[in-house]
Amino acid sequence: MKLTTIICAGLLIAFGLGACVYALTGFNLLLFFSFGNIVVYRSVLSLAGVCALWMIFWLIAFRPLRHLS
Repeated sequence: MKLTTIICAGLLIAFGLGACVYALTGFNLLLFFSFGNIVVYRSVLSLAGVCALWMIFWLIAFRPLRHLS
């Protein structure tokens, strides 16, 4: 589970960087890496959604921030 969480966090960071490049320049980095294939593009975007849901589950189930207070 720890490896899954690390992979999902890394993917979300990569998607965030891609969104930042798109917001600042208008160049869609993810569409470029998927070679303009819309099916691959949407599949990768759905992977971002799954990663976000996993991170929400992880934060609720394991409450890693409870020791900070």
